[in-house]
Amino acid sequence: MTRLGLSEARNTLPDLANRVAYGGDRIIMQRRGKDLAALVSMDDLRALEDMEDRADAVAIAEAWAEQGDEPLKSWEVAKAELGQE
Repeated sequence: MTRLGLSEARNTLPDLANRVAYGGDRIIMQRRGKDLAALVSMDDLRALEDMEDRADAVAIAEAWAEQGDEPLKSWEVAKAELGQE
């Protein structure tokens, strides 16, 4: 994994974008020697978002399990109960 300062990243952004998109590199940008942000491929971003979605689904399932077996309501029923028909 490559680390470089923001100034260098700014000056070489087109090359870095190609390395990330086509070469699978991951680039960490730093400010004053501290990691600040990363450039990753769209495939990596999609994988990260999929992992977040799965973690959210698990958390939702656990919350439902803690609540009991109350059936889910449709959006229309929920709006009616809230008086927002």
